[in-house]
Amino acid sequence: MKLRESLRFKRFTRKGYGLFSVLGREVLIGTLSIATLSHAKADGISVETELAGETTQRSELNLDEVVVTGTRTPLTQGEAAKIVSVITRDDIHRAAAETINDVLKLATGVDVRQRGGFGIQTDISIGGGTFDQIAILLNGVNISNPQTGHLSADFPVSLDDIERIEVIEGAASRVYGAQAFNGAINIVTTTETGTQDGKYNGSVAIKGGSFGTFGGSARGRLATGNLTNTLSVGYDQSDGGTENSYFRKSQGFYQGRYAPLSQNNIRLSSLSWQFGVSTKRYGANTFYSAAYPNQYESNARLFASIKGDIRLGAFHLQVTPYWNRNFDHFQLIYGSSIGENFHRTDVLGTSANIYTEWKLGRTSVGMEIRKERIYSTNLGTPLDEADYIEVGRHDGIFYKKRCERTDASFFLEHNILLKNFTASFGVVANKNTGYNNSYRLYPGIDVCYRPSGSWKMTASWNMAFRMPTFTDLFYKSPTQEGNVGLNPEKTQSLRLGIHYQHSLLAANASFFYDWGTDMIDWVMYSADDIYHSANFSLDNRGFQVNADLLPREVWHNAYISRIHVGYAYIDQSRKDNVEIYKSNYAMEYLRHKFVAGIDHKIVSNLTASWSFRWQQRMGSYILYNNHKSTGEAHPYHPYGLLDLKLLWTAKRYELSLSMNNLTSYRYYDLGNVEQPGFWLMAGSKFKF
Repeated sequence: MKLRESLRFKRFTRKGYGLFSVLGREVLIGTLSIATLSHAKADGISVETELAGETTQRSELNLDEVVVTGTRTPLTQGEAAKIVSVITRDDIHRAAAETINDVLKLATGVDVRQRGGFGIQTDISIGGGTFDQIAILLNGVNISNPQTGHLSADFPVSLDDIERIEVIEGAASRVYGAQAFNGAINIVTTTETGTQDGKYNGSVAIKGGSFGTFGGSARGRLATGNLTNTLSVGYDQSDGGTENSYFRKSQGFYQGRYAPLSQNNIRLSSLSWQFGVSTKRYGANTFYSAAYPNQYESNARLFASIKGDIRLGAFHLQVTPYWNRNFDHFQLIYGSSIGENFHRTDVLGTSANIYTEWKLGRTSVGMEIRKERIYSTNLGTPLDEADYIEVGRHDGIFYKKRCERTDASFFLEHNILLKNFTASFGVVANKNTGYNNSYRLYPGIDVCYRPSGSWKMTASWNMAFRMPTFTDLFYKSPTQEGNVGLNPEKTQSLRLGIHYQHSLLAANASFFYDWGTDMIDWVMYSADDIYHSANFSLDNRGFQVNADLLPREVWHNAYISRIHVGYAYIDQSRKDNVEIYKSNYAMEYLRHKFVAGIDHKIVSNLTASWSFRWQQRMGSYILYNNHKSTGEAHPYHPYGLLDLKLLWTAKRYELSLSMNNLTSYRYYDLGNVEQPGFWLMAGSKFKF
């Protein structure tokens, strides 16, 4: 039996740099009482102590020194000047949620517009932006879809795979590139490491409930020496709860990690890799037009990346090549070729970042080259007949159009780290072959002042840009028409925030103002018009506040473990004089969003988590009668939803009962796409 080399903590420090020396290393905590702590985490590091007795419950402490991805050099959440909200593994575990999209609904500043249950198709946006204006990252690797943001949230991972979800607010192009126009969402998967050769563990889960819904998942992890492998698979299906909203979905995710290797002054800190696959088939009732109730869509995604962390003396280098392939098959009328589209999108990219720490702070330089290509029956420019590509499994159908562009970004950033102050400033130089092929500069600065260990004040100003999606440029159907002359979106974003952290209370408040030019939306110019993609000027401004009361952090036997409340307000103003009849996305924003939750113990191992969400959306949708437009614009009504999750937790198993929309209120996130009423799900998980 071979034991891993470990570091041993004698005491904790609250300094921002406290855990940098142990990232990716196994840590033994030697002086904490096992009565109060048995399991702690830092950036996915699993830190365990032995408990005296088989029946003792395991608890978790989420350290505030977790490294977040708000800059191009490692900074802890306490140091970070950019506003980064973290949804922890414990938050996910408590929530009455079946998908990542469901979890994000509970984030105060995030707008989730769902077309079908279980996140079948979901538009996710931040701070009044649109679903195309955020970067979706998986372990820091960009998996955004250049065809359309409608498909970016096809995550190849399950909730059990996730360690935390980071929500980065505001323009972040100088950190993540063009896709992070209005923010980013980074899904971080768990990277537990074993302590012995051949150590393995895993879980199997099954669930079922309303509307013929059932599914299952399995997850396993094997650690051998310095190599750790994790594999998870899952499947779900349902009748959907509304007409023509059935779905069949599956996903698989494999992650590996090897560390450490060293030779002289050159050390490979870690080598990690990931591969994901997801498939979905679903009835798309009125998804894109209420005139066509019998729509159908199927999507598939393949994703792979490898990441190497290398230390070259005082320099830290990270290199990440990655690849995405997405398939999309859409039928405007199920079983008919009318309005039928096939698309295959490929993204091949490589990013590299090197940073060093010296007397004046941390400096990093980096680059990302990203090639985006689509083959389609609808999107792009026509191919010569000799270059047609056959659509697989569909005889006689060919991709007859194609578009390709290359995005090159070069980054420079410097971070000043003082005892009570952090400043991060940098610039990205970007060139895209799809837009005049010349470099443009987008700078930004984030500052943070910490007057004490409990208080933090932040301010940031950043510029950002975004290329139109292939759908924005080329899509054409009986109800929509793209515009190949669209300009890239541009914005200047100001963010101010104040944060308070105490063992009993955590609270924050923030304000933002975004000045947008050449913003992209799909609009109608009259009641009988179709939707056109167009540029216009639009400003967003608003604020949000959040507060968490944590009684159990002070009184360990408290009946209530957490009380959470949050509120967000947004206002918009257009700066151009073009008359429009209706916006389809950009101006249908949430004016008000209020969230609240309470977690408490019931008896023994049984706990309850209540969550409430109330929101009011601006904009309107056109009423249809028997699938015919009435020409009447109908405003969105505010609505409130109440969810409850009951959870019984034991050492080797969990039993859960989730009740979504307890009042069975029928509501609309998007016009004419009615959402299900009360949805009950029961599940069980067995660990080994």
